[in-house]
Amino acid sequence: MTCKLSLATLPDAARTAAIPSYDRASLKAGIVHFGVGNFHRAHQAIYLDDLFNAGTDHDWAIVGAGVLPSDAAMREKLAGQDFLTTVVEQDNNRTAARVTAPMIDILPVGDAAAIIARLADPEIRIVSLTITEGGYFIDASGTFNPAHPDIAADGNNPDAPKTVFGLIVSGLKARREKGIGPFTVMSCDNIPHNGIATANAVVGTAALSDPAFADWIRTNVAFPNAMVDRITPATGQREIDFLRDNFDIEDNWPVYCEEFKQWVLEDKFTAGRPALEKVGVTFVPDVTPYEHMKIRILNGGHAAIAYPAALMDIHFVHDSMEDPLIRAFLAKLEKDEIIPIVPPVPNTSLADYFALIEHRLLNPKIADTIPRLAQDGSNRQPKFILPSTLDNLRQGRDVVGLALVSALWCRYFAGKTDSGKAIVFNDASAERLHAAALKAKDDPAAFLVFDDIFGEVAKSELFRKRFAHAVKTLWEKGTRETLQLYLDGKLAV
Repeated sequence: MTCKLSLATLPDAARTAAIPSYDRASLKAGIVHFGVGNFHRAHQAIYLDDLFNAGTDHDWAIVGAGVLPSDAAMREKLAGQDFLTTVVEQDNNRTAARVTAPMIDILPVGDAAAIIARLADPEIRIVSLTITEGGYFIDASGTFNPAHPDIAADGNNPDAPKTVFGLIVSGLKARREKGIGPFTVMSCDNIPHNGIATANAVVGTAALSDPAFADWIRTNVAFPNAMVDRITPATGQREIDFLRDNFDIEDNWPVYCEEFKQWVLEDKFTAGRPALEKVGVTFVPDVTPYEHMKIRILNGGHAAIAYPAALMDIHFVHDSMEDPLIRAFLAKLEKDEIIPIVPPVPNTSLADYFALIEHRLLNPKIADTIPRLAQDGSNRQPKFILPSTLDNLRQGRDVVGLALVSALWCRYFAGKTDSGKAIVFNDASAERLHAAALKAKDDPAAFLVFDDIFGEVAKSELFRKRFAHAVKTLWEKGTRETLQLYLDGKLAV
């Protein structure tokens, strides 16, 4: 008998899934989290659920928040099931479901006053974020852009903020006016030095209307850096149906993820923190080595396989890794141009780490999709691929493979796969990228004009040469033959 997920039906859900051992009514809010998406519910919320199940720290429950239409849709779906989430963890030989309950509310989207009031509540000691790589208003060099129209609007109207950062600034200001100490602002997004990027965004937004308060934030608020990792695909009807058919649970928005998860966190908090070290979080004084490893090897690997797979009409990530050409392409790229420039990581073999990545990407049960990896490239390429390209160039190393990754991205934005199927873009910069990619068929340099994306890399004559040859080869010979030329060492000219 199928149960519709809610607090009242938890005993029924327990027939097929693990359920919380704690009483949800015992929880008190300690965290406001912006961006209640799948990754957050498969990662930060899982660690907190584990902690609460251990019988401790029940004053660190999550209150969700957001500013986008997608946040409003999530609020509606989760409110209908008492903010519970079914998380389905999948490995090659195991599929298990658990119902999690660390979230107790999601604030009304678009109600700035309600969000600011909650941020000013002394119970809230951490504000965390998963707002995607593109949510931080930073350019290719990693610099915060205060001139972005959304940020400028909050600077002109600080009492009616619409961005996450404008709301955080208002929340901090309301606390200071009430004599309440500041909260910690903790990013859980996949961007280099995410704590620094968050600090720059919050301080930069505040500086537009109150420079003195911006200085106060910089001095008094903690912004810990973090490395977060768990492959978490998007949810569709397939996942909803699978949960119902296999676990007898009706969940409006379940989350599917791999078993593996990792969180490395700088132990720098303004107003205390939950004891997350008890449930597997690694606290370190410097996250940078772990961050470089993950962002460049895993996220860079994702970006590398996304576009050849898309051009070859491959839909699932595991299918792309089962294609000998794509798997060999990724292995050569990582071995020759990515891993050699990743700094050493304490007690970690980078070769073993990449072997783990291969295993994770080959997991067929996750059913992660190439369209998900290919989306938002205008924000992901400058964070996951181009830093590796730039480091190689600065060290006098060749970039045949990384230039090919950029060329594949360019070829993808021409809009059709090698077989002629139309590509559906999911990128805020899709219009300008598409126009430039069409021009690049005859003039590859036309795709390198975007300083906010390519930055210093586009100024390198070696990169421009490698990129131009790869683009022309992709158009003349197609993706498969181009990959083979790269593997044979015959792509460079």
